[in-house]
Amino acid sequence: MTSAVTKTSLHPRNLHRERYDFAQLIACSPELAAFVSPNKYGSVSIDFTDPAAVKALNRALLKLHYQIDEWDIPAQYLCPPIPGRADYIHYLADLLAESNGGDIPRGDAVRVLDIGVGANCIYPLIGHASYGWHFVGTDVDETALANAQHIVDANQLGDAIELRLQPSTADIFSGVTYNDEYFALTLSNPPFHASLADARKGSQRKWQNLGKEHNKHKKPVLNFGGQSLELCCEGGEAAFITRMIEESASGGEHCLWFTTLVSKSASLPQAYSALKHFGAVDSRTIEMAQGQKKSRLLAWTFMNKKQRKDWWEQHGKN
Repeated sequence: MTSAVTKTSLHPRNLHRERYDFAQLIACSPELAAFVSPNKYGSVSIDFTDPAAVKALNRALLKLHYQIDEWDIPAQYLCPPIPGRADYIHYLADLLAESNGGDIPRGDAVRVLDIGVGANCIYPLIGHASYGWHFVGTDVDETALANAQHIVDANQLGDAIELRLQPSTADIFSGVTYNDEYFALTLSNPPFHASLADARKGSQRKWQNLGKEHNKHKKPVLNFGGQSLELCCEGGEAAFITRMIEESASGGEHCLWFTTLVSKSASLPQAYSALKHFGAVDSRTIEMAQGQKKSRLLAWTFMNKKQRKDWWEQHGKN
């Protein structure tokens, strides 16, 4: 039932395959200049352990490549690495092309549900700019949603991005979708730690990879930030994904492909078992990589190939 596709670099359509052009980024967003300096390799870069620097880089990337003029997040909220997030979007576009004669579908007829849109609203911003898709973003965090709504309003994207509060931390799809709604895709970047202690250990490993382990004057910080609900859930990502698969089974005819990021390969066996148990007809595991970081997306559907084609003819071209 499960097939694997191995990718060793960023997606061919990813705008971030080459090294960052800091001169161009600074010209677009001058505030980035304060964080750019020569590194030990003889080129310029930023300190990726500095949350302010990472946020300034993101703001410049969004402005230069995705025409997002205003973007900010509250302190300590997740500041996502944009190249990896863009990869997710491009692989989803390839997945939809299978039911559209090999052509990537574009425009607002393609409706995408983002579970856990976050304060950064990153997937709707990239997905709409890249393919013109319409997004519904949900979150349990009212502060995160308020910030995401500000981003949407400031960039006049209200017709393309709709945000909804998930009132229950126990539910994923229930309570935020309607019985008469259909989505081509769902996507999610689930909480991947079982506790904040695990999250801190992960931050320590990042610092070591960045050569900061001997800096005694700084304590490791989550350079990409993150609130507890963004980073942690009981049982970690394996439990969250299993619950997502279980809930998706009751609405299989309302979505062409359910998808999620899977940060840890150790989470896959439990996910595969759940897919089999709840009757997924087809699933895909697509490996992705950004520098030293490796992850993968898991996609599943409750329709066979003919049913997917029929679904697309009925709901994907309206």
